[in-house]
Amino acid sequence: MAPMAPVSPSFPSSPPLSPVGAHVPVAGGLAAKGLAYATRIGAQALQVFVANPRAWATGPGSPAQDAEFRDRCAERGLPVYVHAPYLINFGSHTAATVDLSVASLRHSLRRGREIGARGVVVHTGSATGGRTREAALLQIRERVRPLLAELTHEDDPWLLLEPTAGQGFSLCSLAEDLGPYMDALERHPKLGVCLDTCHVFAAGHDLAAPSGVADTLARIEAAAGPGRVRLVHANDSKAGCGSHLDRHENIGRGRIGSPAFAELLAHPSLAGVPFVIETPGGPDGHAADVELLRSLRP
Repeated sequence: MAPMAPVSPSFPSSPPLSPVGAHVPVAGGLAAKGLAYATRIGAQALQVFVANPRAWATGPGSPAQDAEFRDRCAERGLPVYVHAPYLINFGSHTAATVDLSVASLRHSLRRGREIGARGVVVHTGSATGGRTREAALLQIRERVRPLLAELTHEDDPWLLLEPTAGQGFSLCSLAEDLGPYMDALERHPKLGVCLDTCHVFAAGHDLAAPSGVADTLARIEAAAGPGRVRLVHANDSKAGCGSHLDRHENIGRGRIGSPAFAELLAHPSLAGVPFVIETPGGPDGHAADVELLRSLRP
């Protein structure tokens, strides 16, 4: 009988590390400016605007810049995300605002596919004009589901819902609010969540408290479903928990603190999920935040 080959010991594989990056400016060209900025700050992931975030105007982009940006990001293994304009609100009582929101989000989704983005982030909006939450969610169902139905290409980005800090008549700020919102959109397979740490903290989830991170993520998963958090906006908070104030601060300098970000980066439900900062300080501040978050990974 031939001798048995030695059996190599097997070890459990380590969970993938989350790439850490930033929202980068792209005025002057996606590839020419955005990638140069990402390189300067050491970003391993990036988020961009593909239209003026505070206006309704949309543009076709530059096919040459799009191709260069997409190809260079693919070569470097950089995951890319698009943030849709801030004006979008599908819960608005104003018909013109809703119509413009449809056109703006459709543009961001199309441009996202053209530049190879994995997801398009959109704020979940608010119920305006005294309308009920139920009426606003019905309108969201009617106007957003057709946009999701257009995501038929294999390389189409996910639509990532970003809950807000809870100001005004917000439709989605606490973890539990995600359930009805996603139900309204029939939990489409391309529908995910962007977790903004400043927003969720300001809304009332105390990430800085003992077990605060684990509790918050468990509540999000219970409401949205497993595997739905596809991106983290890593922002510390100038304001306190439950303040409903959206005031971003550099990592470790706000009320959330570095230990909570270390817990987030180590949590198994976020393994491999990109962390993107939207903090103040310009390139030097961003480079410091990216470096700090990378050092906090397990």
